[in-house]
Amino acid sequence: MAIEWIRPTSYRRWMVQGYGRLRGTNDWKGRVFMVSHWRKGLAVLLLTLCLTPAAMATTRQDEETLEASLCRVLHGAGSLRHLDVGGYALKLLEETATFYTRRGFVPAWLTDGGLSAQAEEVLATLHGAFREGLNPQEYHGSTLELFAGQVHAFADRKLVADADLLVRFDILLSDGFLRYARDLSRGRVAASRIYGPEWSAATPAVHLPQLLQQALEDGAAAAALDALLPQDDDYRQLREGLAKYRRIAVAGGWSQLSAGPVVRPGDRDRRLPWLRRHLLKLGDLDSVKEGSEDLLDSELVQALRRYQQRHGLHADGALGAETLATLNRSVEERIKQIEINLERRRWMPQESEQRSIRINVPDFRLDVLEDKEAVLSMSVIVGTRERRTPVFSALMRYLDFAPYWYVPRTILREDKLHLVRTDLDYLTSHHYEIVTWRDGRAEIVAPDTVNWDSYGVEGFPGALRQKPGPWNALGRVKFMFPNRHQVYLHDTPQRYLFQHRQRAYSSGCIRVEKPAELALYLLRNQQGWDAERVAESMAAATEHRVLLDRPIPVHIRYQTAWADAQGRLQFRRDIYGWDELLYAALRRHSRDRSRVVAVSPPSSFSVGHPCNTIGASTSGAFPNLSGDPSRL
Repeated sequence: MAIEWIRPTSYRRWMVQGYGRLRGTNDWKGRVFMVSHWRKGLAVLLLTLCLTPAAMATTRQDEETLEASLCRVLHGAGSLRHLDVGGYALKLLEETATFYTRRGFVPAWLTDGGLSAQAEEVLATLHGAFREGLNPQEYHGSTLELFAGQVHAFADRKLVADADLLVRFDILLSDGFLRYARDLSRGRVAASRIYGPEWSAATPAVHLPQLLQQALEDGAAAAALDALLPQDDDYRQLREGLAKYRRIAVAGGWSQLSAGPVVRPGDRDRRLPWLRRHLLKLGDLDSVKEGSEDLLDSELVQALRRYQQRHGLHADGALGAETLATLNRSVEERIKQIEINLERRRWMPQESEQRSIRINVPDFRLDVLEDKEAVLSMSVIVGTRERRTPVFSALMRYLDFAPYWYVPRTILREDKLHLVRTDLDYLTSHHYEIVTWRDGRAEIVAPDTVNWDSYGVEGFPGALRQKPGPWNALGRVKFMFPNRHQVYLHDTPQRYLFQHRQRAYSSGCIRVEKPAELALYLLRNQQGWDAERVAESMAAATEHRVLLDRPIPVHIRYQTAWADAQGRLQFRRDIYGWDELLYAALRRHSRDRSRVVAVSPPSSFSVGHPCNTIGASTSGAFPNLSGDPSRL
């Protein structure tokens, strides 16, 4: 049988043309991707050219159909799903085998002329994964590009590529589609594996093989992937911010600003020309005027305040130590921070409610949203690094005015017991009481009847609670959305803490700055409730529960980078160290996905092997591989 090899000039022409197309797109990461994988790509090409002695045949032989060849290659991948791509193997998803088995091993992306239009569109989509903060290599990017280049080279010469090349391309593209769909629909790593029970992410369930099959039937495979992306402006604007900071990185990023004395409005300093150029680059300053570049004039003060507001700093318009440290965070760090928060956003379900309450823990802020617009905003106090506020969603159902505070067991053990043991008057002076219940009625336990030295948390004789009043740790009202974390919103007597910019002081629950305004908003459409009645209920001496006629969703989030309502990119400190945990998990994930293994040449199959019957008839029967340990 005649064999014709692709001339090296054909390969060079394909690589240069492909690279030229990338250069025309201004997609910096795509160009870096091609350059960084040039040598690896050449090696993959040379290896894949040697897949079979007939890898470059001028005609495809009739003795084996594409369906049978695809079945054979998938079957040869074994139970570990390692696909041989020329001396090394790439791991396949189990869903990939499921997809092909259910469709009788019919190729998904091939036509008589080579690759289908849908294949070309999905290749482009996978290559553009970097725009979502994802790595195209995790979806077989360079290998698919090289395989596609070979198929195109054959088509240009009016030749038909070998079945092994075609089916391996088909399998890898399906696997890349399924991997990308999985990552878009629920993220690359599971939140629970990183944060445990502190992060509840209700990601939607997507049946991947069914999604791909339906997308192919509809002729809209690339569109099906795009539909899995979060469709809200928050995600789109954050993605645009990623592109902006990558352009800054390609242009050289920024240098470090040297330390020095605090520069206040009206001062001169040799570092201010750098500051002007930097704020212009970030979009906080509109233009740089000629003249006194070393003067902190009113225009530069306003630009610096905008920068400080975007980074959660004290917006005083002065160049101090904290602002200096933030300015010196590199562009690469900011890119990483954006990519981390894009991943978190993919964990979140689409918020489609007309009304909701959203709390962003690192921003110490609560917003009441109507049709995605904030109608009420306030500062909040969240949990400490040791007693973190968890991330979850729940439905707020009722309010408790003049509430009792039932001391949680953790706080009883770690904070209260030793105070009571050293001073029995502590309970009375701080308005605490011990209660037990008998026949549904509360009974008060006298503190002097308790042998405090013999009791721990486990044997504590009842519940410790604080009476309603201005001294109560929950303030005058609490807002309840029942959840397994036992977290809720509440008032606080420590109003002075809202003057601090960093407000991680609580034991996990969330203290709100404007409890009366929030209560009035929630009850405004319920008969008999107005501002006066809310104030009277908050000042009452006895606890009073009010059910909401319209329960409202509450979403507690942890976002250290996002775009605000004006489209401005916002950054906040990672107060719990959760960004670094996620970044480390994503790096491990990338290493696991990029790991390849050496493979031995596949053994030949006997004449009676079930894959040899695929495509031999039109019965549509699937091969029976049930007796094989590496069955599909």
